[in-house]
Amino acid sequence: MNINHYRMLGRSGLKISPLAFGVGTFGNKWGDGWSIEKKDAEAIFNAFLDGGMNHIDAADYYQSGESEEWTGEFIKNRGGRDRIVLATKYTMSMDSKSANGGGNGRKRALAAVENSLRRLQTDYIDLFYAHHWDTLTQPEEVMRVFNGLVESGKVRYVAVSNFPGWWLGEAGILSQWHGWEPLAAIQMEYNLLERSIEGEYIPYAEKTGLGILTWSPLAN
Repeated sequence: MNINHYRMLGRSGLKISPLAFGVGTFGNKWGDGWSIEKKDAEAIFNAFLDGGMNHIDAADYYQSGESEEWTGEFIKNRGGRDRIVLATKYTMSMDSKSANGGGNGRKRALAAVENSLRRLQTDYIDLFYAHHWDTLTQPEEVMRVFNGLVESGKVRYVAVSNFPGWWLGEAGILSQWHGWEPLAAIQMEYNLLERSIEGEYIPYAEKTGLGILTWSPLAN
């Protein structure tokens, strides 16, 4: 299969393939059932890109950071970083001994970006997500730090995953008021068994131009 067409991510100027490659099984830290041999991972990774797709979906939490390390190595071996739309996420704790090892706050976000850039062996992230709402950090803090990351050049676009609908509305208003970088997308579970986003998220996205990406399309 070769993809020769792409889609705009919401109202942003970012063109992405209709399929994204989630790299959660890249690494051996999570044990049997969640791992793949490194040589097989690289072969699948290259086959995906050779087929014309361009969107790679990572997270710092996947395989305790090893997934990003493998992904960065594969991109370096292959070359063509600018042809790839590289997404990664932060929120889940990467240090159980630290009170700020997880969450959506500024301290965690800034550390996460630096660590992901190092593991991915790149100087920018195309799409940077808050992975889950931590139920504590206010939208204003998240959107302010997102705006700063885009202005710094370390991040191109920002998004959230698994966040409540009210949070999206408040974040959108804050971005308009302050002239901050708006969210480009929301990532939510969506499949034939889980269709709850049809009631609230899809209508909101259609009205505001927010892009929607989905995870677990085959319901695990």
